[in-house]
Amino acid sequence: MLKKDLRIKYIKLRSSLKPSQISSESIVIANSVLQLPIWNYLYFHIYLPIKQKSEIDTEGIISVLLGLDKNVIVPKIISDTALEHYLLTDNTKFINNSLNIPEPVDGITIEPHKIDVVFIPLLAFDKQGNRIGYGKGYYDRFLNECKDDVIKIGLSFFEAEDSIEDVDSTDIPLDYCITPKKIYSFKTS
Repeated sequence: MLKKDLRIKYIKLRSSLKPSQISSESIVIANSVLQLPIWNYLYFHIYLPIKQKSEIDTEGIISVLLGLDKNVIVPKIISDTALEHYLLTDNTKFINNSLNIPEPVDGITIEPHKIDVVFIPLLAFDKQGNRIGYGKGYYDRFLNECKDDVIKIGLSFFEAEDSIEDVDSTDIPLDYCITPKKIYSFKTS
């Protein structure tokens, strides 16, 4: 399928999820994170969900990361094309931006090249590890600023599509994607 058709399909599917289903499946996904070979790293970037868009609640993953003394970094949109990244601390205050995304007001900024693992929001993904988001390109640009071996983990309520037909050369594929039913691995080495 084409990206535009997949966006329509998965926005509709997500909007049909009940809050209790979002909560329980988000917990299953958070528990599955523990099975990944990522625990020797220190800097973990994770998005905060847009609740109105029925995104996966990442609070459980954040709790796991903090419980294991990892540095948790959260994004903030600073322009139409760029994100800034802040260390999550006990003092971090959040406000919702114009897109209803919770963002840190201020704090300690972390440069992308320091980040080891990135949890990536998405609408859909395919069996090759290609993903689609809302189409703004924030994460592809951000991932280009990260080190070459940064680990990219998608989170999805739904299973993989066979393929996304119109993958661009600027699209950066995932290394893993976690759903409530399984962990997909796209790493070749």
